[in-house]
Amino acid sequence: MADAAQQFYDFARQQGFPGDCCDEPAYDGLSRLVAAIAEEIDSRHGAVCFHVKTPFKESPTYQLLAKVPADKKIALLAFLMAQEAGYQRPEQYFNRHPEVQKHILRQKLLDSLMRGKIEFPADFSFYALFRLLYQLDNPQQDNSLDSRPFTAFVMLLEKHAKRAGVNDVLIDDLRQILDHPLLKTQLSGEGYSSSWGPDIGKAAKKLQQLLMTHDVVPYEFGSGTVGTLLAASLAQLDSEQQSCWYRYFHQVAAASGGKPSAKFLKAVNPLMDDIGLSAFKQQVNQWLVDIAAIKVEEKDIVIHLPQGREYVHRGYEFIEEHSFDVLKGLLWSLSRFHDSQTLSNIALLTEKCFQKIPERGPAAAGVGNAAIYTLAQSKGLDGISHLSRLKLRIRQNNTQKLIQKYIEEQAARQGITAAQVEEIAAPDFGLEQGERVALFDDYRLVLRHSGVGAAELQWFKPDGKPQKSVPAFVKDSQKHSAALKKMRDLAKQVKQASTTQRDRIDRLYLEQMSWQRENFCRYYLNHGLVSLIARQLIWNLDGVAALFYDGQWSDVAGQPLSFDHVETITLWHPLDSDAEEVLRWRERLEQLQIRQPIKQAYREIYVLTDAEINTRVYSNRMAAHILKQHQFNSLAALRGWKYSLMGAYDDGREGEIASKQLPAYNMQAQFWINEILDDHDNFNDVGIWHYVATDQLRFCDAGDQPLPLVDIPPLVLSEVMRDLDLFVGVASVGNDPQWQDGGPDGRPTYRDYWQSYSFGDLTEVAKTRKAVLERLIPRLKIRDQVSIDGKFLHVCGSRHRYKIHIGSGNILIAPQDRYLCIVPGRGKDKNVEQVFLPFEGDSGLSIVLSKAFLLAADDKITDPTILSQL
Repeated sequence: MADAAQQFYDFARQQGFPGDCCDEPAYDGLSRLVAAIAEEIDSRHGAVCFHVKTPFKESPTYQLLAKVPADKKIALLAFLMAQEAGYQRPEQYFNRHPEVQKHILRQKLLDSLMRGKIEFPADFSFYALFRLLYQLDNPQQDNSLDSRPFTAFVMLLEKHAKRAGVNDVLIDDLRQILDHPLLKTQLSGEGYSSSWGPDIGKAAKKLQQLLMTHDVVPYEFGSGTVGTLLAASLAQLDSEQQSCWYRYFHQVAAASGGKPSAKFLKAVNPLMDDIGLSAFKQQVNQWLVDIAAIKVEEKDIVIHLPQGREYVHRGYEFIEEHSFDVLKGLLWSLSRFHDSQTLSNIALLTEKCFQKIPERGPAAAGVGNAAIYTLAQSKGLDGISHLSRLKLRIRQNNTQKLIQKYIEEQAARQGITAAQVEEIAAPDFGLEQGERVALFDDYRLVLRHSGVGAAELQWFKPDGKPQKSVPAFVKDSQKHSAALKKMRDLAKQVKQASTTQRDRIDRLYLEQMSWQRENFCRYYLNHGLVSLIARQLIWNLDGVAALFYDGQWSDVAGQPLSFDHVETITLWHPLDSDAEEVLRWRERLEQLQIRQPIKQAYREIYVLTDAEINTRVYSNRMAAHILKQHQFNSLAALRGWKYSLMGAYDDGREGEIASKQLPAYNMQAQFWINEILDDHDNFNDVGIWHYVATDQLRFCDAGDQPLPLVDIPPLVLSEVMRDLDLFVGVASVGNDPQWQDGGPDGRPTYRDYWQSYSFGDLTEVAKTRKAVLERLIPRLKIRDQVSIDGKFLHVCGSRHRYKIHIGSGNILIAPQDRYLCIVPGRGKDKNVEQVFLPFEGDSGLSIVLSKAFLLAADDKITDPTILSQL
């Protein structure tokens, strides 16, 4: 301990302490003081522990410290630091070891004292205190940042600066402290922290902010992809602009939490003003585009450890984690801007942040949530429009819930429902009759919304004739090139938004929506974007089913209808008409060659069965199916259901409930899902089950009490059951042609289910598919080779006769019913593309048709895998 005493004496004299603090009696007195505090704590609470708060307020001796002069407190700080210099970790380390207990108590005393009130002299050397705290002159000691209470030390400095100001002495101290090598790795986000947590880097940034009040300190972005991008951009600016950006980044680097505080916004706004709002917006928008374009890739990720060591691991990365706070701050700062380009770029980055990457989940959820917040705060409804689209694109349940919360908040402010807000927020992109024209001197560029998820750009010469390529003068002009880029970006947005609006309208059946004539015309019939979808759908005009075609409303017989005095419009559902009228509507749409963007005239309906009346509060119609869990989870999220993945971990769950809120009816639909317990490793690398089993469907009221099925509105029952049929029809293992042997390991349970599903009775979706095929077959070029018999589409090829199950798409070779495995390709089938289909969205119908065309010409098959089976 002699060395520790000498350190204490030297420090005390260096700082000009009174003589009585620099002698041996003073040292002994401080030893007795610490021993007394230790005894009082031990007698009241037993051993101290690093991870448990020590109640110093209950120590009478510690309480006396509040009344002693500042120099005595500083002496105690120096004493504790000096004693720590002599601490050696025992070979047999355990918490109650006497030396370990003294070490823990000294660290906690240092932390508590530095968080308290100590008035230091104006010329006090905090760098000297820093050197003593971390034993920088003793290479034998562990002087890593996370071995001492660094955050408390920074708080001590902050309070001193606030009281005494930032003078030359403190500026010099700050420079020397920030020059510490390990502190630099923390500031760049590449350092490693353990005991005292990741707050070291944030605390160090506070020191930088102090220094920035009198000095320009370049911001340490780190060596990651985003950091390199930001640093390279600033390197191109002049020194004055760089200084403004550095001050800004030092401030936003402290961004934390789910949304910005008023204090944060108050601090960054003047810094943005210094940069210049126009320059700021232009630069940040470019960064958003560049960051969104970064590819998720596997790479070596390096973490710097104490004593110059490094830890390298292989992993996938999009945005390096130490850049998250900076990007959150950037996005929050953009809440001052409400232009369409900024909001589009924010939405672009948001979607990328929630891209799922292996072994991690969302690529950058924290950044994505900050972007969602900023979109929600935008003036007008443009931001809500983007959120409406993102709600369908992002599959994470908690994120969908967050987006829905913001949409509902906006709805509450407007005094309308969330569904109405999304309707009003639908962008029209300046389209008129589905088109928008941009002038390039005497040339015209026409953006045409040509279909759901489709938009085309067409050039026209001064004489009105079309031109295929971009005119040369446009490429040579910076102004025209920028305008062309804007139109191309707009075309992408139209494609995305039209798909969003199609899916939104498909969900309206459960919203009990109705419109007055003026609002219907504004938001649907004459809307620049939505009109293309609305004019291909059937609507109820005061209860009369009607279609708007060729500028005129008409009924199922094609007879004109007056629209002038219509009071209420609703979206037509097959349940609104009898079976005969539904068939007549199908025929009329076919005659007009209208391909409906949603399945409407061919929409499946599900009516209550006798079995469901008997079970009273639940239905087993969709029970006992085996689903691929990840695929089911994605589909459920897409259709607005909330579900949590189940896994092979002991959290007490043997089942989960996928639930869908039905606010328009003040109820909730529940689809019960069960684990499949067997002797096989039926889970992935992170413990999530590959497969799950379906169970009953229930409807519950606001108090989670089950409701009798006979009391559920028929449309609600039908639409919810349709969702479940979709889940089974897409995610069931019975749809996978490679499962004929029971899937992995050929499990009998799975094999039996696969056989029963693959070639069993048709579901309602499959029955609709059959009805479509019956109308299509006479118009197919292979009509003489195909026919329908029961649940199969029969195909007569040159080699064999085949039976394609209309539900699963799986194939049997007649007459022995030998199984034929054909896995659908990813590309489009030209034969199917040439066939008029009455609605969009049934990939199973396309698969059945594609296989029929293939097998009808089985003598032309060249694929060796298929030929080996034939």
